Amino acid sequence: MADSTLWWLATGIAVAIEMATGTYYLLMVATGLAAGAVTAHLGLGMAAQCVAAAVVGSGATLGLYLRQKNRPRGAAASASPDVVMDVGNTVQVDAWLPDGTASVFYRGARWTAVHRAGQPASTGTHRIAEVVGNRLVLDKA
Repeated sequence: MADSTLWWLATGIAVAIEMATGTYYLLMVATGLAAGAVTAHLGLGMAAQCVAAAVVGSGATLGLYLRQKNRPRGAAASASPDVVMDVGNTVQVDAWLPDGTASVFYRGARWTAVHRAGQPASTGTHRIAEVVGNRLVLDKA
């Protein structure tokens, strides 16, 4: 069996495993394996094939890692108005308890509310910034 055939088989196996696991990193490894196959088609030796596969696969994996690392993260699901319909609505806080919580009336029921970290606990109208469990996290409106 030709060297290129082995490289292509390895590429196919990596792609199949990637499809089962859903990670893009195996696709980057498969890209490196395909580079090894191409160098085999060009008639270069096994050492050159391995170097090409390693350089392309490592470079692609590193590039994907850096891209993922620098991508801005979206808001947590608990703070997204697309997920939690309460985010963005307002409530009235009459008093804060010594433990940093308040009891607010919202949507026909009493809720426990906390102010967002780093913000002072003040009375008045507040906006729901996030819902964590059964607590409302509030920002001053």
